[in-house]
Amino acid sequence: MDNENVMFRLDSEKKAALDAIAAVLERDRSYILNEAIDLYLKMHQWQIEEIQRSIAEADADEFATDEEVQAVFTRLTNVS
Repeated sequence: MDNENVMFRLDSEKKAALDAIAAVLERDRSYILNEAIDLYLKMHQWQIEEIQRSIAEADADEFATDEEVQAVFTRLTNVS
């Protein structure tokens, strides 16, 4: 995998927080930023895939029945 330089502006408080995390983990700022971007991308890619899957299910008329919806609602609202 090729590495490329990317420049962006970051406020000083966030930079200080990144540097503090890097120091504790004994890593450089670049490592911490790459880890953060990896997590961000995974989260948003998962969300987009789930939305697309849900749209495909809706387009195929694959909806939960009223009974299934009620069962989930009951399970989530009747916490012991």
